[in-house]
Amino acid sequence: MNRILKILLVFFIFLQRLIPYAAVTAETHYFQALGAPSERKVDVSWNRYHDCEGLANILKQLNTAFPDLIRLYSIGKSYEEREIWCLEVTNRECGDPQRKAGMYIDGNIHGNEVQAGEVVAYTAWYLCESYGKVETITKLLDERVFYLLPTINPDGRDYWFYSPNTPHSSRSGKKPVDNDRDGLFDEDGTDDLDGDGVIATMRKLDPNGRWKPHPDHPEYLMIRAKPDEKGMYSILGSEGIDNDGDGEINEDGPGGYDSNRNWAFDWQPNYVQYGAQEYPFCLPNTRAVAEFVLSHPNIAAAQSYHNAGGMILRSPGREGGEMAREDNEILQTIAARGERILPFYRSMRVWPDLYTVWGGEIDWFYGGRGILTFTNELWSGKNLYRADDADEAAQLEFDRYVLQSQAAVKWREYDHPTYGKIEIGGWRKEFGRVPPSFLLEEECHRNMAFTLYHAQAMPLLSFGEITMEKIGDNVSKIWIEIKNDGMIPTRTRQDANHNISLPDFVSFEGNEIHVLSSGRVTDPYFKQVEAVKVRPHQLKIDSIPGLNSIRVQFIAIGKGPAIVTVDSVKGGLHKKEIRLE
Repeated sequence: MNRILKILLVFFIFLQRLIPYAAVTAETHYFQALGAPSERKVDVSWNRYHDCEGLANILKQLNTAFPDLIRLYSIGKSYEEREIWCLEVTNRECGDPQRKAGMYIDGNIHGNEVQAGEVVAYTAWYLCESYGKVETITKLLDERVFYLLPTINPDGRDYWFYSPNTPHSSRSGKKPVDNDRDGLFDEDGTDDLDGDGVIATMRKLDPNGRWKPHPDHPEYLMIRAKPDEKGMYSILGSEGIDNDGDGEINEDGPGGYDSNRNWAFDWQPNYVQYGAQEYPFCLPNTRAVAEFVLSHPNIAAAQSYHNAGGMILRSPGREGGEMAREDNEILQTIAARGERILPFYRSMRVWPDLYTVWGGEIDWFYGGRGILTFTNELWSGKNLYRADDADEAAQLEFDRYVLQSQAAVKWREYDHPTYGKIEIGGWRKEFGRVPPSFLLEEECHRNMAFTLYHAQAMPLLSFGEITMEKIGDNVSKIWIEIKNDGMIPTRTRQDANHNISLPDFVSFEGNEIHVLSSGRVTDPYFKQVEAVKVRPHQLKIDSIPGLNSIRVQFIAIGKGPAIVTVDSVKGGLHKKEIRLE
C-alpha cells in the first residue's frame, strides 16, 4: 500500500510540474510587423472585399470604439435607398472640426471598382487605431479633419457582388435607363448561361473568324490572327441571349450611365458625353456628394479612388480645361512623391494622357470648388508576375503558379439558342481589375500613405514673429507675421481667380484701442506697406502662400489688451492676445 501511495505521490508532483509548462507553451507569441497598429480595438481582415453592409459595419464598429475621434452619418441615399455613409475623423478636443482644413476621400463611384471602398475604409481604420501611437497620425488628427466615404455608388457595388458579372460590368448605378431606345428599361443584360456564377466570353468556330487560341495557353486565351493568316474563331461578346427579341444581345443591361460624367463642371449632354444623364447632379449620389462638399467649405484637398491601371490622375479632363500653373505645380509635386510611394503608378493628366472626360468629379472639385484633387486608378497588373510584362499571358502564368488556377475559366461547349454550338470561357470577375487577396492590404496601405501625404500638404496656419514699436503718444505700430506650414495655399489660384471661397481676413481689435491704418507688408526690409483705404481694423488677404508667410502692419492708438484674429476658410480660425503699453 505504501508503495502505491509513493507512486501516486510521484505522479501528482510530475503532473503539477507539467500543467504550468503546458499553459506556458500554449500561450501565443508573435512579433508585430511595422506598419500595422500593434493593438486593435476593431479587428478587420484586409485581405477580403466587403459588400455595402460589411463596409457599414466596419464604420459602425469604429464609431463605437473611438467616440472621441469619430462621427458617423449618412449624407444621402442612393437610387435603391442605400445609405451613403461618411465617417468624419478628427480629434474633437483640439479645435472646432468645421474650422480645420478638411481632406475629402471617396471611392467606388463605379460599382465594379470595389477595392476603392476597402482603401477608404482602411484609411479610416488606420487613422483611428494609430491615433496616440503614431506621431504623424496624431498630429494629423489634432490639426485636420477627414471626411471618408468608402462607396458613393452602393447600388452598383452590391450588384457587382451578388450578381454574375464580368470584371468590367456593373460600372453604372441601378437607376433604369433605356439604352437601346425601345421603350423598355434594363430588359436585355448579360446572362449566366451555364450557371457557374461567371459572365465569361462566348466564341464560335468560324473559318472566317479573326481569332485563334493562344499557342502557349490554348485552353484559356485567345489572340488575334496575324493580318496574313486565317483565324479559327469569332468572338461573340459576353455571355448572354437576346432577351427582348430585337436581334441584339446584351444591349440594355442594368443602369447604363456614368456617375463620373454627371458633375456640374464642363458637363456635356449624352450625345457628346455618354452616360452624362439629363443634367448635372440629377443622380442622387452625385447630388448628395455635391451638397456635402458645398456645406463644408473647409475642404482643402480631395481624393477619389477608382480602378484600374496604376495612375495618379489630375485635371484637366478636356483640352484647354481649367488648371492654373501654380496649382498644377503643387499637384505635380505631390504626385511625384506618390510615384515613389506607389510602385508602377504613373502621374498623369486626364485629357492629354488618358482620354477626354466631360463633367468628371475631379474637374468639378478643382474647377468648380478650387480644391486640389486626385483620382487614383487603383491596381497595376505589373504588380502581379513581373514588372515588365502585364499582358494576358503573364496574367495566366500568375494565375497558374501563384493563384493555383482559380482566376481563369476553361472553354467549354454550350448550345446557344441563336448561335448554335459555341464555347464559353475567360476570366472570373474577381480577376484583372482588383488585386488578389494577399496583395489587397498592400494596395490599401500604400494608397492611404499617398493620401496622407496629400493631407499633410493642406494649409496649416500659425502666428510667427509679432513686434511692436511706439511711434507717438499712445500710438503703436504692430507688425504681425502669419505662417503657412502647408504646401497648399489657403486659396488655390483657381479659387482666388474665381472668388469661389471667401478671402482670408486678419483683424486687430481691443476695447480701448482704435486702429488708424493697416496694410500688407510688401517689403519687410524697406518697411513698405500696401495700405488699405477703408475698415483698417480688418485686412483682406487674397491668399496665404504655402510653405511661406505674410506680414501685415497695424497702426493703432490706445493701450491695453488686443486680439489679433486670422480667419481663413481653409486655414482655420486663429487668435492671439497681445498688449499695447
